[in-house]
Order: sequence, then C-alpha cells, then structure tokens
Amino acid sequence: MSKTMYKAKIAIVGGGVAGATAALYLSQIGLEVSLFEKKQCLVNGPPFCHLHAGGNLYREISDDQCITLLQESIDFLRFYPQVVDYRPTVIVLPKDDKGKPEDLLPRLELLRDEYDALIKVDPDNKVLGESADYFKLFDRQKMERLRKAKIVAVPSTIDEWMIPVAKNIDFNKVQFPLFIVQEYGLNLFRLAASVTLALEKISNCQVFFNTKVTDINENAQKEGWTVNYLYKGEHREDHFDYLINAAGFRSGKVDDMLGFKRQRLVEFKAAYVSKWNNQNTIWPEVVFYGERGTPQGMAQFTPYPGGYFQLHGMTKNITLFTEGLVKSSKQSAQPELNRDFLEKLENNWTWSETRERSQLAINHLSQFIPSFALGEVGSKPLYGAQQIPGVDDTLRTADVSFEHRYARCEIVKVSSALSAVDAIVKELIKLGYVDQSLYQKRDFTSIKSLKENDIDAYAQSLCRAREYPISLAGRNVTTPQH
Repeated sequence: MSKTMYKAKIAIVGGGVAGATAALYLSQIGLEVSLFEKKQCLVNGPPFCHLHAGGNLYREISDDQCITLLQESIDFLRFYPQVVDYRPTVIVLPKDDKGKPEDLLPRLELLRDEYDALIKVDPDNKVLGESADYFKLFDRQKMERLRKAKIVAVPSTIDEWMIPVAKNIDFNKVQFPLFIVQEYGLNLFRLAASVTLALEKISNCQVFFNTKVTDINENAQKEGWTVNYLYKGEHREDHFDYLINAAGFRSGKVDDMLGFKRQRLVEFKAAYVSKWNNQNTIWPEVVFYGERGTPQGMAQFTPYPGGYFQLHGMTKNITLFTEGLVKSSKQSAQPELNRDFLEKLENNWTWSETRERSQLAINHLSQFIPSFALGEVGSKPLYGAQQIPGVDDTLRTADVSFEHRYARCEIVKVSSALSAVDAIVKELIKLGYVDQSLYQKRDFTSIKSLKENDIDAYAQSLCRAREYPISLAGRNVTTPQH
C-alpha cells in the first residue's frame, strides 16, 4: 500500500487552540489523530479576547507581522465564524502617551490597502466589512456631537458604535482623533465549545482528556514515535508516524523528553472580569495605548453581554507579573515559572489577590472612563501561561519548527493557528501522508454544520465548570454590523 493510501497516525500533545485546531484540521483531511490533553476540556490556555486583525494593538511589532496577522485573522474568522463577536475596536492615545495619533495612520492605511488586495484575490476574504471602512477617524468635534446622540440598542453603523465611547470617556485625558478599527472580538469559551463539538463528529480523531503524557521515544527504525501516557489510571503506549508538540507553555517538557535543545520564553498573564451594574449598553472594545510594563501600560476594555467586561492593564500590578517572564536554560528547553504561578495554574487564585488585582484593573480603566469606577469584581481572573519561541518577547505571529517527523506548534496569537497547521501539512505532504490538493483546504462541514444553540449551551457549561459567569460565553453582536 502506498503512503498516500495509508492513514498516517498523528499524535498531538496539548489541546489548546493550536493542538485542537490541528486535530480538527488533520482528521478532516483523512489522518488518524490522537489528541492528548492534560485537563478535562479543550482550550484551557491564557485568555484572549480579539482577532488581532492587523496587529493594531502592538506599535512595537513590524509591518510584516501586522500583515501576517491580518491574513491569519481572516483565515481564522472564515474557519471559526461562530466564535466571533462582530464588534469593532476603538484605539485611543492618552494625553501622556509619547506617541501621536497621526503616527498610527501609515500602518492603518497599509493594512486597509492589504485587506482590499486580499478581497480582490478572493471575495470570500471580505469578512471584516468593506475595505474602505477598515478604520475611521473621529476628531473631538465629531465626538462632542456623538456625546449628545441617543444610545442605539444594537449598533449598525460605525458612528453608532462610537456613541457609548463618546458619552463615557474623559475627553481631557485623551488625544484626538480616536480610531475605530474592524478588529473583532474572539470568544474563548465559544471556541472551546465549537472545536470540541466538531471533533465529536469525527470518527478518526480520538481525544484523551485528563491524560498525562509520561514519555516519548523515537522508534528504533526512526519511522515514528512511541508515546507513553496515563489515561484513566492506566498506563498505555501507542505508536505514531508523526508527533506534534502543541503543549503550550509546557512545550519545553516535550523537547526535554526527546533530547532537543530549544530556546523559548514563558510568560504568565491574567485578565480580570468586572461587572458594571446597570450597564446594558453594547460597547465596542476600547484600547488605551501605553508603554508595556510601565504604570501607564496599555489598558483594554473588552465587552460581554450583561454588563461584564474583561480588563487588561499591561503593568506589573495588573496583567503582567514581576518574575512572570522566564526563559529556558542550557540544561532544559522548559522555562521554569516560580511556585506561586504554578499554584495559580494548577489550583486557583486567592480571593484577596483576585480582589486586589481586579480593583487595580478597574482603577486603571476608570482614569479614562470615570463612570467605570463603579465596576465590581465579576469573577476570578482569566489567566494562563504562554510560550514564546526564541528570545524575542515582542513576537506575535506563529512559529512552527521541525525535526524528523516532529513539529513544534508554538503560536503566540490565537489567529495564527491555521498558519501553523498549514506549515505542518506541507511537511506531511513531503512524507506522502497528505495529497497536495489538501494544502490550505478551509471548507470543512464539521464546523459550519454546528448549531448556534448547541455552541451556546456547551460554552455556557464550560463557564460553569470553570467557575465563570455564563455571560462570558455570549456575544453582543452575532452577525456583521457595519
């Protein structure tokens, strides 16, 4: 039997966004996939809240990375349409920021033109609205007019999206103009629900939950791998043709098992869940720029239904942590977080730290949105550790590296998952396990056939299981609004 007729057996270690997406993709193109996940459900990694459709939140990254993120976000939205909250993002420069609004224009114009070019190549790429509306400027005069306008229950125009921003931000604390960009929301719980439900429909993918991979060895003939794992209290082993390391911040442990040297960083981060009582307005996301790691680090205000907001403050008192960024050593490819972070990851946060850091996040945002000072702690934080391949902590795009029949799938941003899978598929084509015609295939019925109600119910059950408000499983706007 030729290799192209043989269903290669693929082992994937780690069921985060990268591993789960790889499992879904590869099983749908006919491979036999086993996905090993340490926890009882998929997509348990660090928090995320938007597509990064152009990387506009990061002034420090290159134009090339921004263009890559734009393409990746379009691909991701087309692949997972049910996990997107179709609301734009507002970008604000505070008065004390070193930058100027006009400094942002060249990149926004570049991305608008790139988006227009992608639509011309494939009209189905038009998932972020009209290219002409990719971004829009609002000067103070226009914001003063919008401040007097009536709130719209469900915004359908760009101006309507800006009304709650105009009514609530302190104009004396920000520079004008403000920008609104078609960078949409991305829901963690809906993504976990969607990929799980889709995998349940596929007979040639087996997901091993609550499973610890204990050892991996290369077969004597170097034609594959033997994976040893603990499943339901039973020690097992199985043989695979190809191995994918998607273990997230524990990726270095797999490299150590195999004896591979690899430089990487691991960073612990958290976002905070707040409840703004009596606030039922549909907001865009609002991002206040700032220098990472300083007391005035970037602040993010991400809306969910029912008056819940996810908050980031890129300071070491809020989202970032002192000693929260660690690097690998000559002895190990696995960076070692200190015990306090591991305790949070394995168990939970103390209420006192939840309350303290959540309040600091509320204070950080309320310097620009004064009425938000009434916000309260909504739940425990969303948190996790993230691997960053190499030594550059500003890297934001996917990184996939290869050894013989082995791929490290180390994404930094969620929307890079499909690019990472594409790189792996190329390798599988070279090995004769996948036909060339399946490269960058995107039209899979297992995702598109999912019912909205089923995703809602599963996502809400995940919120309950992880002890978060079920509002975090919802979307304020479920269809594109422009």
